[in-house]
Amino acid sequence: MAARLIGGRLEVVCGSMFSGKSEELIRRMRRAQIARQKTQLFKHSNDNRRSISHVDAHSGMSLEACAVRDVAAMEKSILPDTEVVGIDEVQFFAPEITVLLDRLVAEGRRVIAAGLDLDFRGIPFGCMPVLLALADDVLKLKAVCVKSGADARFSQRLIDGHPANHNDPVICVGAQDCYEARSRECFEIDYKPLAEYVKRYFGGTRVE
Repeated sequence: MAARLIGGRLEVVCGSMFSGKSEELIRRMRRAQIARQKTQLFKHSNDNRRSISHVDAHSGMSLEACAVRDVAAMEKSILPDTEVVGIDEVQFFAPEITVLLDRLVAEGRRVIAAGLDLDFRGIPFGCMPVLLALADDVLKLKAVCVKSGADARFSQRLIDGHPANHNDPVICVGAQDCYEARSRECFEIDYKPLAEYVKRYFGGTRVE
């Protein structure tokens, strides 16, 4: 067990695709490195759009990272003296990632997690709601809608140029050829299963 550090905190950077999440994560990690802090950057091994060994932002910024297949592999890879832990595309990891990151913060480490807050259907994505609730600091970024030029909060998945069906798999790694940033007014989905999501996760909870 590493010696307890000072100043543990969880920072979450979220938003739609093309909103600058990875760029902001890289910027914060580089600042920590300039401050001579021990850092480790992780990404899910499913995210191999450009390089498996780097986190690559759409702006061209890039930083070396360790690709791991699951939460257990990440936990084993974190060194005792690491002060700052960064995770890109955190929504790809199983819900247990929230427990690991909370423990790292309790140990006094700074954790920076970047990910999509909404999936292509426009509903909360995986572990993100819990991380957003636990976070000490949240930065919610917006992209530019390719249709209207307005602020974009949604990630539009396109299949052969047409909006994807809501029954399609949630995780489908891609870039501009199959995703677009859209504003609320321009976002297209045949059915938004928000009611089912709420019932699944909160159906048994009642506040008197």
